[in-house]
Amino acid sequence: MNFSSKIEKCSYSPIRKFYPLQVECEKKGTKIYHLNIGQPDIRTPQGFFDAIKRFDDEVVEYAPSPGIPQLIDAVRNYYSGIGVELSAGDIVVTTGGSEALSLTFSTVLDDGDELLVPEPLYSNYLTFANLSGGKVVPIPTDPENGYRYACRELLQSYVSPRSRAILITNPGNPTGVVLTRDEMRIIADFAKDNGLFLIVDEVYREFVYGGQKLSSFSEFDDIDENLVIIDSVSKRFSACGARVGALISRNGEFMANIMKLCQARLSVATLDQLGAAEMYKTDKSFFDEVRCEYKKRRDAVCEELAKIPGVRFDVPEGAFYLMATLPVDDTDAFQRWLFTDFELDGETVMFAPGAGFYSSPGKGASEIRIAYVRNCDYLRRSIRLLAAGIEAYNARKA
Repeated sequence: MNFSSKIEKCSYSPIRKFYPLQVECEKKGTKIYHLNIGQPDIRTPQGFFDAIKRFDDEVVEYAPSPGIPQLIDAVRNYYSGIGVELSAGDIVVTTGGSEALSLTFSTVLDDGDELLVPEPLYSNYLTFANLSGGKVVPIPTDPENGYRYACRELLQSYVSPRSRAILITNPGNPTGVVLTRDEMRIIADFAKDNGLFLIVDEVYREFVYGGQKLSSFSEFDDIDENLVIIDSVSKRFSACGARVGALISRNGEFMANIMKLCQARLSVATLDQLGAAEMYKTDKSFFDEVRCEYKKRRDAVCEELAKIPGVRFDVPEGAFYLMATLPVDDTDAFQRWLFTDFELDGETVMFAPGAGFYSSPGKGASEIRIAYVRNCDYLRRSIRLLAAGIEAYNARKA
């Protein structure tokens, strides 16, 4: 049987591809410490569960394709709170931020069109781009300059006649970079001047650790035709399993075309939307407490990593990820070995190998992405297991 050329271009997620080995490892009785996936252990706001319990309709009906009015109003109120006024027509509810991305790519990219993305990048961007027929054009960054990329000359050097959009994450996944206001303006002007869609994944907006004001590209009112915002409740409210996101744009023609796809996929789950709408009523103190907790977790991870000989990393400014270079030549092989041949007091560790966060072949082989989403004691133990694993792995090879 033949398969589409588009699916053949796709790879397994570096975050999830080791699940079968994880299962086998756990069958042996080994405890696995997870650094691989951005699944927080922060308690989901009680309002989500209360909204589900209050549901007493006799039939769980389809929701409207754009989303239930309560949730759209809740998203509008949230943005109003950060100084951005939106109309109901500027918002479409999606099945997580992932569907918002795939809908956007399907709407703006033809086969062979180019999508500019700073790398390292969130690995699923590659899958969604491949399925749309688009081609990711990586904009290289490195930890030596803090993974910065908001340089007009750099960005301009990657533009071609097939360029259709630039996609960024702010705060960054997997690097933790937080753009300054001036950098945001540079990128906005670059997209506007080149007639590109500016697709901004802002799902980690609350998680910045330098005291910066929460910001959004939607604050710039001169790029309405270019701007597409990807948003989600997953990380904001620690509700990843709810699968509720939002696609936001003031470009009416773009949103009209998006609605064709939304109507074809019918609707987002009704109960999840009701729960999400209630979570938007959560007191702002929730975010202050969560932000403080993630900063402690970041600091714990960085403190432990700094003790490991040969490990290099840049301290992230936001989100809850960091990229680290290990003193091993292939972190994919190293992760497999940690499952099959290593344990310390019945425990081992799981991360996301770095190569999957690059579009450029050969890059990231010695890197890993760490998600610091568990409590500090858990994270410190995880990094100490990583250190012991590196020592044992390299000693075996020697």
